[in-house]
Amino acid sequence: MDIERSSHDVIIVGAGAAGGVYADRLSRAGKQILVLEAGPNKSQADMLSSSVWARRHKWGGAPVLVDGPNPIAHNVSTGSGLGGAAYHHYATWPRFPVDVFDLHSRHGRGRDWGLTYDDLRPWYDQVQAEVGISGDASAEPWRGAGQPYPMGPLRTFRHGDLLAQGFHRLGLPVSPMPAAINSTGYKGRAACLYDGWCDAGCPIGALANPLVTYLKWARDRRIEIRTGASVSRVLTDSAGRALGVQYYFNGQPREARADLTILAASFIQNPRILLCSGESRRPGGGVNPGIANRSGLVGKFLLSDAMCFAYGLFAERTEVWMGVNSGQYYHHSAFTHPGRPELFGAYQWQIAPAAKPNDIFGIAATRPELYGEALHAFIRDATQHLAFMVGFVGGAASESNRVELDPHRKDVYGTPLARTFYRHDPDTLALTSYVKVQGVSIMEAAGARSQWNGPLAGGHISGGTVMGSDAARSVCDTFGRSHDVRGLVLAGAGLFPQSGGTSPTFTLHAIALRSADHIARHWGDYT
Repeated sequence: MDIERSSHDVIIVGAGAAGGVYADRLSRAGKQILVLEAGPNKSQADMLSSSVWARRHKWGGAPVLVDGPNPIAHNVSTGSGLGGAAYHHYATWPRFPVDVFDLHSRHGRGRDWGLTYDDLRPWYDQVQAEVGISGDASAEPWRGAGQPYPMGPLRTFRHGDLLAQGFHRLGLPVSPMPAAINSTGYKGRAACLYDGWCDAGCPIGALANPLVTYLKWARDRRIEIRTGASVSRVLTDSAGRALGVQYYFNGQPREARADLTILAASFIQNPRILLCSGESRRPGGGVNPGIANRSGLVGKFLLSDAMCFAYGLFAERTEVWMGVNSGQYYHHSAFTHPGRPELFGAYQWQIAPAAKPNDIFGIAATRPELYGEALHAFIRDATQHLAFMVGFVGGAASESNRVELDPHRKDVYGTPLARTFYRHDPDTLALTSYVKVQGVSIMEAAGARSQWNGPLAGGHISGGTVMGSDAARSVCDTFGRSHDVRGLVLAGAGLFPQSGGTSPTFTLHAIALRSADHIARHWGDYT
């Protein structure tokens, strides 16, 4: 087996959003970085405005097996290659609500994070200044304190303005969508064209993805990146300290060593790698599978928001093809709901996303029961007159939702495949039913001539390597540092102990930046 002979201070597994942040900050600190990415090399030139081409940006690695009453949408929520899922993400970047960070302390449900909104606030502010976010903070009554967005709101179109009227008529506030998309030129990157192809990637760089932000800045310092490198396990010494990783490159096993190993693969692949890496001794005796797993919680507390849709057809033209895929307006609701004590959970409406006839959330998919001439007639009508919204509902985390190793199936390298199990809790399903009814009411209030809902789906996945202050009830601390394994840091949305009922990518960046800066300042505490 080949062992890397060059000297690396840090190995980062995964070249997505979190991996890019760590690569940038630690290369700034003068560390020698090796990034191992299982997927292919990619660039802005690979982003073409095509619904078929967009499929190439989704997960392309080893199969992930799904199980449970509400199987997670893993292939939509992840990516392969440089940039990871953020290569094709929609840049919906609200902050997590203040009360999510101590949800259990406040409401007796879910889990606390081990940090507060105020702990994270400086990092939200710093990320938005570095990356650029468009929006209007003063219009968001649900937003925690912090600096205003560095750019004004994105442009709206008739599609969004119609639906905003429906919210207003029902007394529901909306704000411009807080988006990591340039409404004006920002730090050398172009402004948005509003052509509605975000899902296929943004070739002009108006939408913040790792290839034009943190990963680019790290590459400008000439860090080493190896694509097509599939990591199978973390290597440890007899004392349980992380030494580096084993990975496969061109079909052959290799090892790479470093002082610090950072797993930033994904909420699926991080637990998979840990569970494939050996066994952990329990405090009271016996062993758990995998390393960093004395708590037995590696892979546990997987989180997926419930996803629902509201559609309407209007008499006037809506310009549904224009704008951005994140949406033009935004509405967020807290975990508790005045007048409805039986409901619990936070949710958001992404209002008026741009849509094409056949893209992933396209016009044809809004009426899956139609076919033949009935579908053709609907498409002719809807391409001019459709309006829609996407709702995401987040409930309390459950230990039973999990990532585990399949005992029978392996990838081409002989590494066990990951299997997920997911079941939405009754509170989430009850709130989703309420949100769906609300969506139809908003369409009616906006003046739609017909309204309907889409089927239940899932998205905004996190958890699996949850952080916390109690080593018996979490996998790592709030900086991602393993409670059990020295020299090992976990990164990404897998650290989230609880969903905020809103998009996770901004918070993922803030958590990663806070951790990376801490590592750079306290290097000896990690190695």
